[in-house]
Amino acid sequence: MFRLLRLIFMLIAAFVAGMLYERDGRRTICENGGGLWIENICVGPEFTND
Repeated sequence: MFRLLRLIFMLIAAFVAGMLYERDGRRTICENGGGLWIENICVGPEFTND
């Protein structure tokens, strides 16, 4: 029973870590492209006031 719970916990932890890693990657791509990252949405450079 402990092994099953440990497996479920590890799978959840890996999923959350993957989601956070992917979100950070999208943010980096957005900022390198000149966009602005606002609440998980990339606003393109054509909409910024620079």
